[in-house]
Amino acid sequence: MSHRMMFLRRTASAAALLATLIPLTVATAATADERSPCPTSPSAPLDAEQARLSDSRTTALIERAGLGDFVRRFPAALCGVRGPDEAERLLGGWGEALWQSAVSRAQGQRPGGDLATGDDRPLYWTRLAMTVALARWEPGFAVDRRALRARFEDASRGLTDNGFRAAPGVRRVFISGFDPFGLDAEIRRANPSGSAALRLNGLRITLADGSRAEIRAVVLPVRYADFDSGMVERAFTPHLAAGAQKADVITTVSQGYPGIFTLEDWAGRARSADPYPDNARALSGGTREHPVTAPGLGRGAEFIRTTLPADAVTAAVQTPYPVLLNRAVTEIPAGGAAPVDRTDGPTAGSRAVEGGGGGYLSNEVAYRSNRLRTELAPGMPGGHLHTPVLTGLPADPRVLTGAEFERNESAIASEVRAVLEHAAVRR
Repeated sequence: MSHRMMFLRRTASAAALLATLIPLTVATAATADERSPCPTSPSAPLDAEQARLSDSRTTALIERAGLGDFVRRFPAALCGVRGPDEAERLLGGWGEALWQSAVSRAQGQRPGGDLATGDDRPLYWTRLAMTVALARWEPGFAVDRRALRARFEDASRGLTDNGFRAAPGVRRVFISGFDPFGLDAEIRRANPSGSAALRLNGLRITLADGSRAEIRAVVLPVRYADFDSGMVERAFTPHLAAGAQKADVITTVSQGYPGIFTLEDWAGRARSADPYPDNARALSGGTREHPVTAPGLGRGAEFIRTTLPADAVTAAVQTPYPVLLNRAVTEIPAGGAAPVDRTDGPTAGSRAVEGGGGGYLSNEVAYRSNRLRTELAPGMPGGHLHTPVLTGLPADPRVLTGAEFERNESAIASEVRAVLEHAAVRR
């Protein structure tokens, strides 16, 4: 029996999947070191997101999805690492394994726990718990901990080893969703855009005209710093540039308004959401009165218009939620100094304050991805879709899920798929 087969026999649930993705030398070392203590730094400072793990409900969400093995085994795996290159491979392998496990669970292919399979929250909290182990790890050699976390974040969000399969005649649809946010107000919150991304990643679907398409997805953080460091560009560039992974359609997806889907007609260049913070409690530095341009943006227009077939989508998809085209923007008109709200799009020469998605990261992901699209693939359909706000959490804060909550999350994900079935038709 091979060493790999022996490893697979010895491990359970998530660890079995890990063995297929982590290089053999790393997996073997990790297994061996589970038997010995490893130096850690329990007092290592945690960021605002990681600190929320002190709430026991976050652990319950991990365990009730069957992802607890990732958190329990990861520190021992770090202990077995023998150098910086091996550390990078390990972080990438475990990140990819976590992503694939979450996708398999969301699509009902991997049993585990009693939470609804499409619940996006366990992936979020499991990832965070694993980053705490990374923060506390004390290797006997120098490492770039920030780079290692970035490697893990990318891998566990679908940015690596998540390419389209070669299939002549099958159209390619690339989408992004988001993590839960607003957790200081309600730590049980989920994000239906993240759930949709997990449920749809890798699926082959039949489009409205009978043709076939494959969907690939990523789930992005609600953190300004990751956008500043180019995560959106890392996610979308391979699917916009010429090559084997070029998509036919892109759209970003986020949670938007109560009771409706909206296709956003315009994405704005500015950040202007303060005083509303991101998940790390960081602010953008921009307000309605004083919008700012996000770091790392290349040249581009103040507003970029969607090229998704809005008329076809809104004519065909209206249940269970209405789908509307949102033309609203906020601008500072040419020669003016004060923001003006408009319902019919921007005027010539104006400065962006808010796109249809506001002045927060929902708008920014649309702007960044579609700015790249105009540069690399100007003829490609692309835009932004806002889902309804996910409602239905039980009134008792100790109860993590309920029938209405699960039904609403599933319905929103299903309607995202229906929108894509019409938006991705060749025209």
